[in-house]
Amino acid sequence: MKLAIGADHAGFSLKEKLKKYLQDQGHEVKDFGCHSEQSVDYPDFAHPVSNAVEKKEVDFGILMCGSGNGINMTANKHTGIRAALCWNSEIAKLSRQHNNANILTLPARFIEEAEAIKCVAVFLVTPFEGGRHEERVKKISC
Repeated sequence: MKLAIGADHAGFSLKEKLKKYLQDQGHEVKDFGCHSEQSVDYPDFAHPVSNAVEKKEVDFGILMCGSGNGINMTANKHTGIRAALCWNSEIAKLSRQHNNANILTLPARFIEEAEAIKCVAVFLVTPFEGGRHEERVKKISC
């Protein structure tokens, strides 16, 4: 699977751990940064990841910042993006099943590495259920 990943300085450490996990699982990971813990602006990383997902250059995106909120809000400004802020694997699963989320957003300062890995693992293998959820998802974009 091809994945795009990005984070600000608060999410840098978690991004690096998730990137290694994903590569160890055999996924191709395009890292859009950041590349250190030096203070940066989260939109600078949310937009390139979102663009890659919108253009179908990758299958999914993964984003993280301190709370997950800023980077999630930025990603969701893109018409073709359905970014879901998840803090446990059940929410990650539901974001795929019911919302057809195409970007997983994680709150780096509020999630343990093991739970973040569970969220990623579940997100990547859970299919969209369609059915009654399809019409709702179609109504998301303005």
